[in-house]
Amino acid sequence: MTSTETASAAPTAPGTTPRPTAAPDRTPRTGLLNGRFLAVELRRLLRNRRTVIFTLVMPPVFFLIFGANTAYRHQSVGHGNVTAFIMVSMALYGAMLATTGGGASVSVERAQGWTRQLRLTPLRPATYVTTKVLVAMVLGLAAVVVVGGIGIAEGATGQGGALVWSLLLAWVGSVVFAAFGLFMGYLLPAENVMQILGPVLALLAFAGGLFVPLGDGVFAQIAKAVPTYGVAQIVRAPLTGEAVTGWAVLNVVGWAVVFGLGAAWRFRRDTARV
Repeated sequence: MTSTETASAAPTAPGTTPRPTAAPDRTPRTGLLNGRFLAVELRRLLRNRRTVIFTLVMPPVFFLIFGANTAYRHQSVGHGNVTAFIMVSMALYGAMLATTGGGASVSVERAQGWTRQLRLTPLRPATYVTTKVLVAMVLGLAAVVVVGGIGIAEGATGQGGALVWSLLLAWVGSVVFAAFGLFMGYLLPAENVMQILGPVLALLAFAGGLFVPLGDGVFAQIAKAVPTYGVAQIVRAPLTGEAVTGWAVLNVVGWAVVFGLGAAWRFRRDTARV
């Protein structure tokens, strides 16, 4: 008999109540990533046909409206043509829609009680947030691939892998809007979240120069404070050959921090209500 067993078997003094010993916590814990939960979230995403169609159809349609002009194929912009310039802009817009919608889906899940159910499981809050961002990025990648494929078919060209780098940056940069979607998903009511965010993203795209050139006037100076400005400049840099300014980098990092901290703040408030 070990010393632990001897201690637990030792008789207690008459008239005293034995102190119960706490059972060891054998609840399985998950890491930052949980494959089963990630698979469940991906299946739920694919079943949401409205979100998939909205994010995979609208950006290509916008590209065909703005960029499917035969003359644009023969007009150069840096290391590519105008068709490629419009294509990467619409790819970024599609990734923005996709990642924002994926992050904002947390609003519907909160209304349906799904997040409350998850809090009763060993799933860590960080795992939940990480999974939501990854799922949003998967949808964003699909949007970039669809727009890129249609753009190349319509004559978009780029030298030295400029198109690939621009499309890749459009996908990576959209993580800022995944954080934005999470923030808004915890902030806005479920029944209105995408009705609000759709027009907001369209306005941000206009203000950041995704749909029309900014020029050099007062509006261009104001646009530097818009969340889409820095990402747009970085995404187009491989194609245009222009150097990325420090302000563009600061814009992306600053808004990523704002949206990330906002999402974390709302997430903590939401979980504190259990």
